[in-house]
Amino acid sequence: MRRPVALRLCAALATTAVAAATGTILSLPGASAAAGGATGYATQNGGTTGGAGGQTVRATTGTAIHQALCSRAGSSTPITIEVEGIINHANTAKVSGGSCNTADGVIELKQISNVTIIGVGGGAVFDQVGIHIREAGNIIIQNVTVRNVKKSGSPTSNGGDAIGMESDVRNVWVDHATLEASGGEPEGFDGLFDMKDNTRYVTLSYSILRNSGRGGLVGSSESDRSNGFITYHHNLYENIDSRTPLLRGGVAHIYNNHYVRLNESGINSRAGARAKVDNNYFKDSKDVLGTFYTSEAGYWQVSGNIFDNVTWSGPGSETNPAGPDPRSNTTVDIPYPYSLDGASCVPDIVGRTAGAGKGLKVSNGSCSPQTPTPGPTTTPTTGPTQPGGTNLSLGAGADGSSKASGTSYGNVRDGDMSTHWSPSGSTGSISIKWDSPTAVSKINIREASGSAGGIRTWRVVNADTGAVLTSGSGAGVITFPRTSLRKITFEITGSTGTPKVAEYETYAG
Repeated sequence: MRRPVALRLCAALATTAVAAATGTILSLPGASAAAGGATGYATQNGGTTGGAGGQTVRATTGTAIHQALCSRAGSSTPITIEVEGIINHANTAKVSGGSCNTADGVIELKQISNVTIIGVGGGAVFDQVGIHIREAGNIIIQNVTVRNVKKSGSPTSNGGDAIGMESDVRNVWVDHATLEASGGEPEGFDGLFDMKDNTRYVTLSYSILRNSGRGGLVGSSESDRSNGFITYHHNLYENIDSRTPLLRGGVAHIYNNHYVRLNESGINSRAGARAKVDNNYFKDSKDVLGTFYTSEAGYWQVSGNIFDNVTWSGPGSETNPAGPDPRSNTTVDIPYPYSLDGASCVPDIVGRTAGAGKGLKVSNGSCSPQTPTPGPTTTPTTGPTQPGGTNLSLGAGADGSSKASGTSYGNVRDGDMSTHWSPSGSTGSISIKWDSPTAVSKINIREASGSAGGIRTWRVVNADTGAVLTSGSGAGVITFPRTSLRKITFEITGSTGTPKVAEYETYAG
């Protein structure tokens, strides 16, 4: 086991400490909805879509986040929770309900699925309150700051992890987050981003991890090898003692990250783990890649990395650094497409895109920041309710492209969520029609239970004229300029498997 070491705190830490003590935060650019889509291993195993297709609610306290989870129809009912303000122990209480399992002093995503938590407006700061994901799946956390979560001292939360995952977790995408501590284990902190006990298909992208003794681990012990398929890309690790990450078993893809001041060790591949390490930039650091603090070897495939003022230890019984001339000792096949930025531009592109409050900007693979295409417009509400007004589909007609056996066009306009229509394949169209021109400015596509997130890309078409009213990705509430028409078509242009539309609601606005 690795012995604790003293953390080398940077000068910027003083500013962080003052902000934490006073309860003040910097003004951050806002995001209005989850943008872009999951990348890396989070795209595998059916993909990660979070709360797409569900209602969008607003929360300014931890209790309100729990209340939103507990107010859903079921534990898998999709929901997007827009968070603004400071979440702390004083405003984070347990809420009970059949669709949740929450606790005081921690944001508990336990035994649930299909949830997005995204910071908006002036920013979302989880101050000394961690985010715990347990026995859960299809979770997105985006544009949030989590700081100073402790496992000892006062107050404590989430075992000291900023974000922690354990016990049969699947498909999590954490994006544009800032995770930070104010010291190492002697000061009461643990990991910033930990995964254990059968956690798989996770991506950490465009995030900042800093001022901590431990960046994060995959596997809690040498015997916990059921985790894996993790992607880390375009992240900044700054002033971290070790674990960037620590890998025990499984596979990790680590590319286009910027590492600055890794004080003791960096990527620690051990206990049979295999890491593909591409086009990263390591600066002013020690032992940035290898097997450390154990005799149980791990493996790596390296290419395109830059080592700028990196020092290496000599080999020993529990120390096997990859350098000073890192060579591959395994091969790792990556099942998803990705674009590599050149390592020389990684400090610049990561500096301009990583962390909360960066407008969710990403790289286009050519070292140039860009704003991703947003998902469909959603309307925040104070609770998980349906759009206001009369559902114009009730009593209207319906038709569409070829339907799957056992389904009906009329199922999407009957007000019954237990029935649905599916196309004969992964794409197709469904229409609502009236005998006379009807004004419509909003639709709500509600996917059948158990199929949320299946619909990926779509178009809304004025079937009278063929004009495209809007296009986007993910089901749910979709708005467009008010249009008078007799027939409106929802055309599914991309999906995972066979999509299932339970209700196609239409509203005048």
